[in-house]
Amino acid sequence: MLRGVVAVTLLGLPIIQSPAPADPPAITVRERVRHQRIDGFGISQAFRRNELVKALGEEQRREILDLWFDRDKGAGLSILRLGIGSAPVGSPYDQMASIQPEDPGGPGAPPKYVWDGEDNSQVWVAKAAKGYGVERFYADAWSAPAYMKDNGDDKNGGTLKPEWRQAYARYLVQYAKFYAREGIRITDLGFTNEPDWTATYASMRFTPQQAAEFVKVLGPIAKGVKGLKVACCDSFGWTEAKAYTAAIEADPEARRWVRTHTGHTYASPVDGPLPTSGNTWMSEWNPNGSTWNENWDDGSGYDGFTIAGAVHDALTLGNVSGYVYWLGASRGATRALLQIDEAAGTYHVSKRLWALAAYSRFIRPGAVRLDATAADPALKVSAFRNPDGSQVVEVLNTGTAAVTWQGVYGRATAYVTDNANALTASPVTGGTVTLRPRALTTVVIPGRHA
Repeated sequence: MLRGVVAVTLLGLPIIQSPAPADPPAITVRERVRHQRIDGFGISQAFRRNELVKALGEEQRREILDLWFDRDKGAGLSILRLGIGSAPVGSPYDQMASIQPEDPGGPGAPPKYVWDGEDNSQVWVAKAAKGYGVERFYADAWSAPAYMKDNGDDKNGGTLKPEWRQAYARYLVQYAKFYAREGIRITDLGFTNEPDWTATYASMRFTPQQAAEFVKVLGPIAKGVKGLKVACCDSFGWTEAKAYTAAIEADPEARRWVRTHTGHTYASPVDGPLPTSGNTWMSEWNPNGSTWNENWDDGSGYDGFTIAGAVHDALTLGNVSGYVYWLGASRGATRALLQIDEAAGTYHVSKRLWALAAYSRFIRPGAVRLDATAADPALKVSAFRNPDGSQVVEVLNTGTAAVTWQGVYGRATAYVTDNANALTASPVTGGTVTLRPRALTTVVIPGRHA
């Protein structure tokens, strides 16, 4: 009898049937089934958080920059989100300086812009990021200056006065021009942050229809800056963002100008794609929590394991092209990736950083997500092919038992992140990878072997 086949008899005559079905592979990657193109992964350091980093010693500043942007020592992030200021600087670490804090005399008056070349240290971190190879800079405004709004306040919601729309659009584009003067090319420009949420800090309301109307004002003005693309609308939740995207897509002129649709995940998580064929970003989120937490998997809901799951869902359920975390570093009971300890003059690293780094270090701008499935429902799997031909497979084992994945061919390396590891590397031998329980395993196969 042939090994691996099933022999049966019919009317006393032996018949050789097809081979017995083997167990399905733990993971299947379908190279020819492709999904979204990846723009990158990033952070924001808006609201003066960079000043916390700059207050540290030179060696620690460099270590933090390495943790954010270096592809060997850290996360290799490729997107930096900047906050466009709306008001004069107030108390430390809460406001962002405006490039036009005072009313120039009306919407038709010649603008009186000011620029200090620092922008609350955002220029410093942008230049540092560029030095590491970052090319995607997303500048976003939380509010127009107070005098442009119906409530006369950069905070507490309010809306943009219709007569100030042109002036506000020029104000935003001027911000990009100031950065160009500093050697930083703003690639993506947003005019609103959480337009469906009234905050006690800088905030401004837009309905989906109002946002679509303003896009048609901003787009032609932004066109005058080479490479500058309009992004919208950074809604408070992913479900809520769908209404903004739908309003823009329903208007041919608005649709013409918006290149990237953005949404946050505070009010609702990613549960499906936004209603557009264009690129989409999860552009801001961190989980709720009341303490600083450095753990990987403690059930708190703001540990590293939670972040890994959120990134996976955004990529596979939402088909996002970009993922931007809030924040890179802050202080106190922050859920940022890093905590700055001002009193001790040092910093601390959370496993949230390494959860994001497992994706951002290896999945590079221009990568394409491939179709991937797992036989075990406890495995959350995604796969990508980079522009250099290398292949990356991310596997988050949500179960309590290890899973053996056989058939990983090529000179692959597996990087493990869990309670005891932070992208700990080991070569794949014999084509087998052990997917540890409650761990994120990143398998990388170089281009010439993929």
